[in-house]
Amino acid sequence: MQHFDSDYMEGMHPRILERLLQTNMLKSTGYGCDEFCASAREKILKACDAPDGEVHFLVGGTQTNATVIRALLRPYEGVLAAQTGHIAVHESGAIEATGHKVICLPHKEGKISAEAVDEYITAFKADESWEHMVYPGMVYISQPTEYGTIYSLKELEALSAVCRKWQIPLFCDGARMGYALACEECDVTLADLARLCDVFYIGGTKVGAMFGEAVVIRKKDSIPHFFSIIKLSGALLAKGRMLGIQFDELFTDNLYFDIARHAIEMAKRLREGLLQKGYTLYKESPTNQIFVVLDKQQEERMREVTTFSEWERLSDGRLVVRLATSWATKEEDVEELIEAV
Repeated sequence: MQHFDSDYMEGMHPRILERLLQTNMLKSTGYGCDEFCASAREKILKACDAPDGEVHFLVGGTQTNATVIRALLRPYEGVLAAQTGHIAVHESGAIEATGHKVICLPHKEGKISAEAVDEYITAFKADESWEHMVYPGMVYISQPTEYGTIYSLKELEALSAVCRKWQIPLFCDGARMGYALACEECDVTLADLARLCDVFYIGGTKVGAMFGEAVVIRKKDSIPHFFSIIKLSGALLAKGRMLGIQFDELFTDNLYFDIARHAIEMAKRLREGLLQKGYTLYKESPTNQIFVVLDKQQEERMREVTTFSEWERLSDGRLVVRLATSWATKEEDVEELIEAV
């Protein structure tokens, strides 16, 4: 039985495990104020070409999204996001639990447009009773999206421009950032994200780490007391070096980008193999997520040989599933699955 449910089914890259073992008995300051976190921050800011920025380490994606959004918004504000956005669909109301509404916008293949953001805020401002409504205080996107699609540099620049027009921050969820940056179709770099977003994060949990997300704030101190807000949110890890060591290793010798590229190569091979076997793609995704439409016979066969994520059941009874490769996917596993289906 193969397993292509998601990209965080394995533990961690062996180099990280080795580094954790090597440093296991060392004593260090807590709460991310150690030498390992300092080194990781330096490497990340260099990779982002953001010398005036700051980096904070949190444990998981939902925790990070909720903490950043809580820090950016005033009590009466909400966050604009795609209807399919992770914070709108798959975070169990974590954002709403902080007291902030997720304001859903129409999307195209998981992406929201600058025009949609501009139209919404323009209409909001034109409403005579706008002061009685939830104010659109920021924009949330993810790179890649829930459909595995990616924002182009042009699209990202347009979103950044409209956010600056209305003086609201742009926040990018990067839980799978490595798999976006590694695909051939992506023309956005970490430096572009640092230049165009007010805050974004580099996901480690899904890209080689045991756990961890690195939050990059474009301008230092632009979110006052962010450290305290992390603590307030119950998101401050006492043994912060466990995060710093992992990111320090991921950003040594291009490890993060190399292992992400491997996942893209495995996804490409799996995608090609499924098409050759007569399977139909639901969405074109250049990243590590593959969305396939299964008829009843294909569904039965697929269930016999692998696990996967069920995405949606279409009106004609066919099932849309997601298969995901990762940094740890073996070429022989891909070939075995293609052969089996």
